[in-house]
Amino acid sequence: MTNHTSISQRLIEDLGGVIAATETGDRLPSEPELARKLGVSRATLREGMRTFETQGLIRRRQGSGTYVVRPSQVIESGLEMLESIETMAERIGLPVSMGSLKIDHRPASKDEAQVLSIASSANVIQVTRVIHAEERPVSYLVDIVPDDMLQAQDLDESFTGSVLDLFLHRGVPVLLTSRCEINAVTATAEVARSLGIQRGDVLLRFVAYLYATSGRIIDYSFSYFLPGYFRFHVVRRVG
Repeated sequence: MTNHTSISQRLIEDLGGVIAATETGDRLPSEPELARKLGVSRATLREGMRTFETQGLIRRRQGSGTYVVRPSQVIESGLEMLESIETMAERIGLPVSMGSLKIDHRPASKDEAQVLSIASSANVIQVTRVIHAEERPVSYLVDIVPDDMLQAQDLDESFTGSVLDLFLHRGVPVLLTSRCEINAVTATAEVARSLGIQRGDVLLRFVAYLYATSGRIIDYSFSYFLPGYFRFHVVRRVG
């Protein structure tokens, strides 16, 4: 166990040095060459490369190789204020765009019905979108909303995909607060495919419950972030 840990730590340090010495946009040596140079197996090398890929420092391109990308800007925000990714990115002047948007009108699952306090036979609207920054997908977002909270006209061509911004712009319902659970999770096949990473890579996940002033939960959301492109902090009161 100790030996494996020391090998992994050494690999991260050595591979980090190779990446740091490579210009942004340049291709790294091939896997066989890099594994030989660093004195590890290709399987061990791939484990190490996944760490740097989820940090946004390298990107593998099928049939082409692995390139150093390095995010030029990181979206940083305090957790005291609830804001959309678009709002956070605009504040630091980072252009972001919506890579894909999927809207499903479907029956609520048992868990969703319980969280949203709706009948088991009720329907929800699920909004799934991928956000791109610097020409790559950096977050995968899912909002699940009771279907009486969204109207067809809300989801027209002007809809950017941000349910939070939609509610704030519309002004109804009036929002009160949000409760958020934060975990480090491994990417499922669907999330990995959408973000262009490997299944099992570690992501930061927010599970959030958005409350209206009535006390009702009106949005049950799951947000997955690539660690290298986001930095969140919280200011805590002493005592």
